[in-house]
Amino acid sequence: MKTVDFRSDTVTQPTTGMREAMAAAQLGDDVFGDDPSVNALQQAVAERLGFEAALFMPTGTQSNLCALMTHCQRGDEYIVGQFAHTYRWEGGGAAVLGSIQPQPLNHQADGSLALADIEASIKPDDVHFARTRLLTLENTIGGKVLPLAYLAEASALAQKHGLARHLDGARLFNAAVAAGGDPYAAAREITQYFDSVSVCFSKGLGAPVGSALCGSAAFIQQARRWRKMLGGGMRQAGVLAAAAHYALDHQVGRLADDHLLAQRLAAGLQGLAGVTVEAPQTNIVFVDVLGLKAAGVTDYLKARGVLATGLYKLRFVTHLDVDEAAVDQAIAAMREYFAG
Repeated sequence: MKTVDFRSDTVTQPTTGMREAMAAAQLGDDVFGDDPSVNALQQAVAERLGFEAALFMPTGTQSNLCALMTHCQRGDEYIVGQFAHTYRWEGGGAAVLGSIQPQPLNHQADGSLALADIEASIKPDDVHFARTRLLTLENTIGGKVLPLAYLAEASALAQKHGLARHLDGARLFNAAVAAGGDPYAAAREITQYFDSVSVCFSKGLGAPVGSALCGSAAFIQQARRWRKMLGGGMRQAGVLAAAAHYALDHQVGRLADDHLLAQRLAAGLQGLAGVTVEAPQTNIVFVDVLGLKAAGVTDYLKARGVLATGLYKLRFVTHLDVDEAAVDQAIAAMREYFAG
């Protein structure tokens, strides 16, 4: 039985073209700034997202942390969603390593943070309070795409109160592809509302490693210092940058295939007793399982060659190493389990 892995779009393997690009990469020492493959990637991603500069990072967690530590000083505060990656899933790094206080807010049904909640959480200029400095959003958030109109309003609110704006765009290109048209232009439509953006290459884009932080030239120069302090100064990193650059050039448009497969999976799970399926907007399908069946579902699926996660809901993520046959295998295993 073939094992199909829906745990995350981070499990993808490099394609043949990507491996060839990695093998052919020109190399230097990136700490000295002379790795040509890293420099080419940084220039390309900055231009495509509408920024002056970019900085290649090993991980999205480090990219976000460097952004937060560049925007905020010790004793400052950032506003963030309860389920945002920068707050919930990155080990508390901003607080532990940056001495930056998070102000988490509840999400609305569409993944956004209510504008009234954001404004109410901004602290007055008083010694009793941490200094509110930054609004952070995530797009996509739980597979949902934040509307452009909302981004414009949230950005204007932040600017009104003198807050910087950071986007965790780990799956930015999923949001861009969902908008239709030229995905790079759609991505710039999103990023125009932020002072800094992190974007991952190791999720839907299929690179083995890597993220980039984008911002102004001055911002990126400061972030480079934090990257070094946090252990992110790599040497002949061009082998990895070449994979990311290949993904940026060749594997953005194909994200639409992942979105279609997620829709196929969601449709195949409709009608199961005790199961509620959220209609996917991109490549993530969340499933609520009620009653006693919830406890054993992931183990049952694993025994039938289907890997999924179930931290708070059952989650399936489609990606470039998943095809229609894999989706149908997952549907069949789920239907078998809930028919028992």
